[in-house]
Amino acid sequence: MAQQAQITGKVEYREGDGPLIPIRKGPVEVTVTDLDATLSWQDEGGEVRSSTAMPIADFKRYLAEGAIRLAG
Repeated sequence: MAQQAQITGKVEYREGDGPLIPIRKGPVEVTVTDLDATLSWQDEGGEVRSSTAMPIADFKRYLAEGAIRLAG
């Protein structure tokens, strides 16, 4: 089930073997499984929707650091 969250700090993801790409600060939707967390967001204009899956260990680290804050 998807949850609402806020990116409040430096959160990055990697596409394949490419460089780290930052996720802009603001609202995201998060779906968590035992293995990973999928984050979905829109650009500031609401025209482009993006998403990425990250290992659950990385997601939990971002939560612990306060870079991602779950709503509610």
